[in-house]
Amino acid sequence: MLTGKVAKRYAQGLLNFTQETGNTNSVFAEMGDVVKTIAGSKKLQNFFNSPIIDVKKKVGVAGEIFKGFSPVTQNLIQLVIKHGREGHLQSIAQEFINKVEDMNGVQRITLTSASQLSSENIDNILKSTSLVNHDHKFDVKSIVNPEILGGYILRVGDQQVDASVKTKLNKLRKEFQLN
Repeated sequence: MLTGKVAKRYAQGLLNFTQETGNTNSVFAEMGDVVKTIAGSKKLQNFFNSPIIDVKKKVGVAGEIFKGFSPVTQNLIQLVIKHGREGHLQSIAQEFINKVEDMNGVQRITLTSASQLSSENIDNILKSTSLVNHDHKFDVKSIVNPEILGGYILRVGDQQVDASVKTKLNKLRKEFQLN
């Protein structure tokens, strides 16, 4: 099964449970901490992905790392590890965050540029497009990719505006080849 499917199923189950028990917001915050903790430690990622390390040891270590979390989050982490899906834990947490944000109407925006953009430039780009609904909340993730040479690629949901220099050069190259 693909990582995406695993993450979506566990996240949906967790979302259904937290909605029934009324603690979606607290679990949402904890899932953010899970993502940051795992993403910030290559050693922890390797530990969870190791097939050699015993499940009991993984549960114990995860229990220590996430001991300040609610029983709901701790139980989810234990369940994921016991089912051998600990390598997907970060994806599950991120998918839960995405589902809660979707439920609350938060737009996820990815802005890729060749160099780091100032917050003023980011605001100007967001204001210049009709893809962003400024009446709703949005979460902007800025990515630096020097391969696009210049310009930017703006992705809002499943729509994308590619105003990169690399794309423009490729279009020009194709036109020259045709003529």
